[in-house]
Amino acid sequence: MSRRSKPNCGPCSGSPGKRAEHVFVRPGPRIAVSESLDLDFELPNVGAGPDPLSLSAVAADNAFVLLLFQRSYHCTNCRSQVQAVRDRYADFRDRDAVVVSIVPEPPDRLRDWQDRYDLPFPLCADPETAVSERFDQPVRFGLLGSLSDFLGRMPKAVLLDCRDGNPAVAYTHEGDSTWDRPAIDDLLAAIDERRSALSR
Repeated sequence: MSRRSKPNCGPCSGSPGKRAEHVFVRPGPRIAVSESLDLDFELPNVGAGPDPLSLSAVAADNAFVLLLFQRSYHCTNCRSQVQAVRDRYADFRDRDAVVVSIVPEPPDRLRDWQDRYDLPFPLCADPETAVSERFDQPVRFGLLGSLSDFLGRMPKAVLLDCRDGNPAVAYTHEGDSTWDRPAIDDLLAAIDERRSALSR
């Protein structure tokens, strides 16, 4: 596993042929969500929690927020990931972490996921991909990929450390294929890594 520093929310590295890496962002100056990086957002939420859901509100009530940027409604690997998180969600809550899954689809279509899978965490609709683009979700195949989320959009995970009220990017994983996603144990380990790094 490669571990190296990377500027918070820097350019994505999801180009074809490039192996994706887990990136741990070492403790450093913290950046307020609504200031320098303007990471705050508000999206329709068809899952657990308030609707609409804002990042600032979730960050105020949890030590960590894990954002999972999905590819599309039809993506089988996306559906498998949210179900895997559901099955282990108690492990995230034990770490005072909340998972927010973000899908580039309208709320009406996304409600089918919630009805099928009964997810215990927020499931947010980002039909215009404004939030996905702000967090540099990878898109492959250039213009062609930008015209079809199912074809071009790749998965991304972003862990935010929110313990002092100013969320900071602590970990990212940018997939270079539809199935290139961190395992649940890797996501939990990223939370533990961040917590232990700041206590040293």
